[in-house]
Amino acid sequence: MENPATDPATDPATEPATNLDEILDVVDEQDRVLRTAPRSEVYRDGLIHRCVFVLVRDPRGRIFTHRRTDTKAFAPGAHDCFVGGVVGAGEGYPEAAVREAEEELGVTGIRTRPLFRFLYTDGDRYSWWSDVHEAEWDGPVHPQESEVAWHDWLTEEQLAERLDSWEFVPDGREAYRRYLELRAAD
Repeated sequence: MENPATDPATDPATEPATNLDEILDVVDEQDRVLRTAPRSEVYRDGLIHRCVFVLVRDPRGRIFTHRRTDTKAFAPGAHDCFVGGVVGAGEGYPEAAVREAEEELGVTGIRTRPLFRFLYTDGDRYSWWSDVHEAEWDGPVHPQESEVAWHDWLTEEQLAERLDSWEFVPDGREAYRRYLELRAAD
């Protein structure tokens, strides 16, 4: 497999300059902050950082699912059933979850509920703490064009079918697997 950091299709240099300049907390395997670094360095060096994932449902229980734009540094053009992104330096997970959900959905006033956290690693290049939340949204959405190329609200059954046939981001796939395990245990 080609290294995603050197593959032109996934090169972080395709991210807008403001995203590459964003300062993130670099953390260890126990999610303790070691230092801060620009996103460009975090991506280039494969440093562990923090991300949030928000599973958004409508009142009918359907899940907001989208295809990422082709300009994303990680998993361009792949589908995802979470909205979210990196946690800024000094930012808490709950605040980042609300910020990212509102930005990607193009809404204000969303409330999230934390569910669980896990250390995601692709086994090759990337690792990040993944803080998973859920939310319900009953209004229209206006997804961020720089992040979302396509979107729809899918039932769990439709999502299960798509997970078998569409390319999904690997971290979102893992988060959703853990989400289903958590629900089955309740």
